[in-house]
Amino acid sequence: MTGWEGIYCGPAPAPEEILLRWNLDPWALAVIAGLALLSGRSRPGYAAVVVLTITFLSPLCALSAALFSARVVHHVLLVAIAAPLLALARPSRRSTGAGLPFLLATAALWLWHLPVAYDAALSDMAVYWVMQASLLALAWMFWRAVFSQPAGAGVVWVFLGYLGMGMLGAILTLAPNGLYAAHASAPLMWGMTPLADQQLGGLVMWMPAGLPYAVWGGMLARRAWRATGTA
Repeated sequence: MTGWEGIYCGPAPAPEEILLRWNLDPWALAVIAGLALLSGRSRPGYAAVVVLTITFLSPLCALSAALFSARVVHHVLLVAIAAPLLALARPSRRSTGAGLPFLLATAALWLWHLPVAYDAALSDMAVYWVMQASLLALAWMFWRAVFSQPAGAGVVWVFLGYLGMGMLGAILTLAPNGLYAAHASAPLMWGMTPLADQQLGGLVMWMPAGLPYAVWGGMLARRAWRATGTA
C-alpha cells in the first residue's frame, strides 16, 4: 500500500467524533497558503481563503468521507463560492469568452460525479487532488470569464452554470439506487441509508446551491444597471 492510497481526511467518522476531526495536512495548508498569496490583498481573496479553510481543514473534510451530501457541500463551496471569490480577487483585464470555460467546468463537475471517477478519487489521494485541482481551476476560469463580460452578458452564463449543476443534482436526487461504493455503509452511522444520503446531496446541488449563483447573478445585474445609468 502506498502513501497515496486511502480516503483523504481519514476514515469516515462517527457522529460523536466529528468535532475533533480537524485536518492539519501540510499539503492542504501549503495549497491554501499559496492561493492566499496569489489572490492578493483583497476582501474577496481573504474570503476565499476562509472558504477553502472550511472546505479542506474543518471537520467538513472528514464528514465528506462519510456522507455524499457533505461531499456535495464541499464541492459547492469549492466551485460556486471559493472559485468566484478568487476570480474577483484576480479579475481579468479584458473581456474573455466564457463558452469554452463553461463547457470545461461543467464537464469536470459531471465527470467527477460519475461513480467510477468519484469512487477512485475517494480511494486514492493522488486522484483526489486531481479532482479538487481540476474542479477549482476550471471553475475559476469560468467565473473569471463570466466576470469579465460586458454589462449584463455574464448573467446568462451564471444561469447556465447553475443549470449544469442543477441538472446533475436532479439526476442524483431521482436515481432509484445508491451509485457510490465509497458511501455504501458510512451513512448508516449517521442514521441515513446510502440512497437517502445521495438524495439529500442531489437536493443540495439542485436547490440550495442556486443561492450563490443568485448572488453572483445579482451582482452582475447590479453592475449592468449602474452601467446603464452612467450611460
